[in-house]
Amino acid sequence: MNASFHVENRRALLNALPDNSMAVLFSGEAPRQSADAYYSFFCSRNFLYLTGVDFHGLVLLLQKRNGTVRETIYILPHDVMKERWTGRRPTIDEVRAQSGLENIRMVENFEEDFRRAATSGDYETLWLDLFLNTADESLTLPHRFAKDAAAKYPGVQVKDVMPLMRRIRTIKKPCEIEAMKKAAVITGEGIRAMMQASKPGMYEYEYKAEFDYALAKRGVLTPAFHSIISAGKNNFCIHYDSYMGQAQDGDLILNDVGAWWDNEVNDVSRAWPCNGKFTREQAALYQCAYNTSEYMFSIIKPGMPMASVDQTAREFCCEQLKKLGKLSSYDEIGKYMWHGGAHHIGYDVHDEVDMTRPVSAGMVFCVDIGIYDEDSGIGFRLEDNCHVTETGCENLTGAIPRKLEDVEAAMKK
Repeated sequence: MNASFHVENRRALLNALPDNSMAVLFSGEAPRQSADAYYSFFCSRNFLYLTGVDFHGLVLLLQKRNGTVRETIYILPHDVMKERWTGRRPTIDEVRAQSGLENIRMVENFEEDFRRAATSGDYETLWLDLFLNTADESLTLPHRFAKDAAAKYPGVQVKDVMPLMRRIRTIKKPCEIEAMKKAAVITGEGIRAMMQASKPGMYEYEYKAEFDYALAKRGVLTPAFHSIISAGKNNFCIHYDSYMGQAQDGDLILNDVGAWWDNEVNDVSRAWPCNGKFTREQAALYQCAYNTSEYMFSIIKPGMPMASVDQTAREFCCEQLKKLGKLSSYDEIGKYMWHGGAHHIGYDVHDEVDMTRPVSAGMVFCVDIGIYDEDSGIGFRLEDNCHVTETGCENLTGAIPRKLEDVEAAMKK
């Protein structure tokens, strides 16, 4: 993404902010793992979306007063000793080129700059990223900053910027779609590598090694999210991450994986028989999922209620399963379909978007058809990335083998 992308994103947020507002976004820090070891840094997606600068310890301050805006990014100063250990820090010129921000200051100036603004009487609201996935999570830096600001500057009301960011991130720009298409090609290479290496006796970690290597050869050093790769009975753990299982002759291999490119994520699921040939029962259930996916891609278009994507997929798949005698009514669908059939992707694999909107051009979400038949020991999912166009939709990951015959053909050595 070039600087104009981030400039446009900040403009959209500033337009959404009421007058006399400030927004503060932090890039974040790597949490401590154990002793003096730290996890790898993962930049705040909202900060990255607004600036394009992927580095820890940075702060973005947006100010809007009487219709006039000011944008300031605070970066870390050059430090020879620290950079010897943890790598070079981005320079002012690099930050300017990546973000399009002209006002760049050192991070030690942020506290005083913010204090001056907060006590000036010019600002009524302070917007922070206060999202928590669960109520029992530890408070993040923005939450601690919110508490401190509320105590020191009671005249400034603290608000959550996440609802505004969700609306801005819902519709993908053309450059985002192009990045997703590039990521789809790389994801496909990783999945094909696993298919072609597959054989009975292969361990799940060996499949993962094939996928990781295929990505690394193409410049993607880590997958877009924690890869899910399982065999046989392990397919019944939806977010499985052990990789220690061994594929037995006749097992299905399930994968839920993705590459990313320019911070845009893919999320793709495929299933295949480890020995290269579906059994009759595996093929019948797989065809149910495939038919359902094909149907969804034929009907998704702007104006469709977002909630009906999942509902329609479940209803159609139910009819497919009825034909196999697996169930007799829709009331029983939960026995076979364990999770939702759609979630948005973008800067996050479960992207933070406005889910109240109807299906709209520029949205990208997964069509995720999972079937889990514990009685037969067959569990898998077929997941593709749906880009909504002005008149319908396109399957961004449709070139990755998904038709039963194409999967078997891709596995031939």
